[in-house]
Amino acid sequence: MLKNFESIQVLNDLLPFIKDFYGSTIVIKYGGSAMKDISLKSKIIEDILFLYYMGIKVVIVHGGGPIINYWLKQMNIEPRFFNGIRVTDKITMELVEMVLVGKVNKDLVSLFNRSSNIAVGLSGKDANLITASSFFIDQPDNYTGKVEKVNLDIINILLSNGYIPVIASIASDLNGQSYNINADSVAGAIAECLNAQKLILLTDTPGIMLNIDKPASLIKHLNIEKLEDLKNQQIIAGGMIPKVDCCIQALKNNVVSAHIINGNIQHALLLEILTSSGIGSKLVA
Repeated sequence: MLKNFESIQVLNDLLPFIKDFYGSTIVIKYGGSAMKDISLKSKIIEDILFLYYMGIKVVIVHGGGPIINYWLKQMNIEPRFFNGIRVTDKITMELVEMVLVGKVNKDLVSLFNRSSNIAVGLSGKDANLITASSFFIDQPDNYTGKVEKVNLDIINILLSNGYIPVIASIASDLNGQSYNINADSVAGAIAECLNAQKLILLTDTPGIMLNIDKPASLIKHLNIEKLEDLKNQQIIAGGMIPKVDCCIQALKNNVVSAHIINGNIQHALLLEILTSSGIGSKLVA
């Protein structure tokens, strides 16, 4: 009997969150090592489906850094990065597109559709969802890109018909040249254009920490001013820079809150969204 009362209490605790988020839009960037662990992948997909059946419109954007690195090394190509952004030559670009669009995206879609028929796989190329341009204008052989424009037509069609778009962060420019775009940046740009309630970045870290070696130094709540201060102090550095930058951009353009959380924790999404304390860093304007 006590367990029944506890279950009812849990449901009562969830009601305010269900009321607040019903009908809202959440953009989730899925990446990091949680993409390699099949058990974690299943749990994340369960969480996303839970949110979907709560009446939340969910858009997923994914990268696939660890998987790309694995296949690059199989080809004896050493991965290279600049300020957390992958440096992409012509051969790397071809491999990245094959891995992200042909494997990672379809694997994710298949996992969703084992228990539903609601996931649709896309890349930025589909219906000109994303128009890209070069991130490094002075490096013509570097196919690392940035988001130039977002066309929401296909996303709105899918969301209004009850589907979950699953988007690989590959796009092309007006001339058809393919670009590899940081998935955090893609997620942020899409969240911004959708006026999303939340942008959530699943990562391999607890969030933003004062000391990356001490999880207890996690900062739970930050505003843009604090984020800029931490960047200037170089506490936010490396691969965290593009994550924070895309969050700041989204917060300045109608996204209510952004969250950086550890995707390796079971039910991380639900713990962050459906509890008052959360588990990661919540960013606001």
